[in-house]
Amino acid sequence: MSDQESGGTLDGDFFRRWLTTAGAAVEREADHLTELDSAIGDADHGANLQRGFRAVTAALEKEGPLAPGAVLTLAGRQLISTVGGASGPLYGTLLRRTGKELGDASAVTPARFAEALAAGVAAVAQLGGAKAGDKTMLDALEPAVEVLGTSFAAGAEAARAGALATVPLQARKGRASYLGERSVGHQDPGATSAALLLAALAETSEATG
Repeated sequence: MSDQESGGTLDGDFFRRWLTTAGAAVEREADHLTELDSAIGDADHGANLQRGFRAVTAALEKEGPLAPGAVLTLAGRQLISTVGGASGPLYGTLLRRTGKELGDASAVTPARFAEALAAGVAAVAQLGGAKAGDKTMLDALEPAVEVLGTSFAAGAEAARAGALATVPLQARKGRASYLGERSVGHQDPGATSAALLLAALAETSEATG
């Protein structure tokens, strides 16, 4: 049983492990992310996220114990400073805003984290001017945060389904939008990497239980 299912709280170490697990997932799937991006983007999404999450992992290893909000804020700063293209500002905003919402609390409930992550997703939508259905990372993030309060596993499944659902969509935001109808038939790389982030969250929660 996970911390979430047992009603426990999540401390800074939980969020360190989440981001480390996410980094490992990015390493594992980097070639796939780049393959997806080569069809409708600049063919650099996997490499960019690899560089970013390696920087996140290195930065967290240098720090002592941190509160959940501080972990996420630090990770967000690293992604903004090291990831090229749009992904750095978007993922950085997601984590920094979530961290800001959590404040200085030494531990947070899963429900509180779900609320904070929803605020982070809203900040991403505002920054990118996108919404679900535009074939972006929001197609994975928005359905995930809608059910994250139920369980992290439900959030991961919603994100995975959202990423798969981008295949028939025509891109309306980002680099892929320049392709018009030619963007149809390809899975969005940003939604795919967002689903990896949520899958890592569920994996970390399950391992903690």
